[in-house]
Amino acid sequence: MTKARLADYQEKRHRGLTPEPIPPIDTGDPGAEASPAGGRSFVIQEHHASSLHWDFRLERDGALVSWALPKGLPLSPAENHLAVHVEDHPLEYGSFSGTIPAGQYGGGEVSIWDKGSYECEKWTDREIKVVLHGNRTEGRYVLFPTKGKNWMIHRMDQPPEGFEPLPRSLLPMLAVSGPLPTEEDQWAFEFKWDGVRVIVWVDGGRARALSRGGHDITGTFPELRDLGEALGSNQVLLDGEIVVFEEGGRHSFSRLQHRLQVASPRNAARAALRDPASLVFFDLLHCNGRSLIGSSYDERRKELERLALAGPSWAVTPSFIDEPGEQLFRSALELGMEGVVAKRRASVYRPGVRSRDWVKVKGQRTQEVVIGGWAAGKGDRQSTFGALLLGLPSTTKRGKLDYVGKVGTGFTRIQREGLLRTLRPLERSTSPFEQRLPPSLEKGVVWVRPRLVGEVQYGEWTPDGRLRHPVWRGVRSDKTVKDVRRES
Repeated sequence: MTKARLADYQEKRHRGLTPEPIPPIDTGDPGAEASPAGGRSFVIQEHHASSLHWDFRLERDGALVSWALPKGLPLSPAENHLAVHVEDHPLEYGSFSGTIPAGQYGGGEVSIWDKGSYECEKWTDREIKVVLHGNRTEGRYVLFPTKGKNWMIHRMDQPPEGFEPLPRSLLPMLAVSGPLPTEEDQWAFEFKWDGVRVIVWVDGGRARALSRGGHDITGTFPELRDLGEALGSNQVLLDGEIVVFEEGGRHSFSRLQHRLQVASPRNAARAALRDPASLVFFDLLHCNGRSLIGSSYDERRKELERLALAGPSWAVTPSFIDEPGEQLFRSALELGMEGVVAKRRASVYRPGVRSRDWVKVKGQRTQEVVIGGWAAGKGDRQSTFGALLLGLPSTTKRGKLDYVGKVGTGFTRIQREGLLRTLRPLERSTSPFEQRLPPSLEKGVVWVRPRLVGEVQYGEWTPDGRLRHPVWRGVRSDKTVKDVRRES
């Protein structure tokens, strides 16, 4: 190997400042003989630098030809992954793991993800074909350049038997409202969190989150980046909720509202410092090429706990199978939680279905509603509104609402002003309600298109289908009108 072969590597590293191997190259001696693999070794190193990536290295003529893979090796021939060609590394680097100090080139944690030998089928400037034989990796891959240092890596053979790709989209399973179930030995109990439901994809160390309504809220919650890095090469699909806690440990739906209204990355980062969010997971639907949707609740929980999801802003909600449901329900209310969710232990996951295999038992009554208009404010509310007129999607006429009451309490002034800014572009000249309302209710009302979903807390339903004593809780930007239904 010539001196020039490792010149780029040596120029970027400083002996004594980094623990990386820096062999002498003044004489052209690489300082290491060929690997036991007969000159055909490979190594993949997980590298937590400024951004997580995997360093893929193939031994060739006394050095390690190297690429940085932002998403790791592709598991299926259905997708290609970016491979950025970097400087050759010395053979000693194939056994390196440790911490590169901050400020040094590639600063961060390096660990060996896999290593082994490879067969070389073709090696030219335009195409490299290899068959990998590692502890975690078996497969036939091809690398090819696209532009400059950017290459692509493609899996040429089929994935291992039984492999199932990560689904690109999935709707969450939903619970029905009801009393605590009997036959408690057949049920598990979890706390009911007062947050925003999310399905989270983690692939190649990157996390993506969709709300129940299918909105991508990844950019709103920068906490997801750390979760992705923590899971590393694990390819998973998680079900859970995002919550914001107040001082003292109680969750705050109003503080979560502030987070949901932030769009730009810079503002999202600031909001995360002011109102940090936590991700609470309660189900695992896909894990490293295996779908768990058809597995029982008990099996899914077992696999979820194996992931050991415990971090600065994420955790797995406890699952109770040996405590009486009534006792746990009382404990939940004492902790300031909404209640509990009972889940049948033998049940499978049913995407997009509201199933009686999951029962939510709430200590306080809440109802999602659709805003159909606002009534003019009086006194100190003249510049905003006095009350919102609320409805549920009509069961008989598409696009119309069934009137369920109005709400005028529970708002801060800032919330009133923000809601009015959101509602003004939705103004319309006719009522969106199917029923004709009494003249006293319609007087001074500005009608709006039924697009905006909110949530209220209430005392009970009246016999004529009205909400008694509703109090505003906030906008549900994670929900759409089609998600709204009457809670029992």
